[in-house]
Amino acid sequence: MPESKRRKKAAQTSSAQASAPKVKQVREGNPAWLVPTMITMFIVGILWVVLFYLTSGGAQLPIPPIGRWNILVGFMILLGGFGLSTRWK
Repeated sequence: MPESKRRKKAAQTSSAQASAPKVKQVREGNPAWLVPTMITMFIVGILWVVLFYLTSGGAQLPIPPIGRWNILVGFMILLGGFGLSTRWK
């Protein structure tokens, strides 16, 4: 029965690896602005809705001309915070 040929090992080129340009490491994770913006949006959205309810829903605060739409504005701010939280790693 014939014997199989042995594979030759590839020559190690340590000098080629040393002269290769260094690749800048890409930072994986959150951008610096993400978490502060997300938390700020959560807090502002909750305060907006709470302020609307504390003024008896009479639409006196936070923005009187838009009336009961203030509740939608507060929830949209909260929704923006939740949208940012999906990017959080």
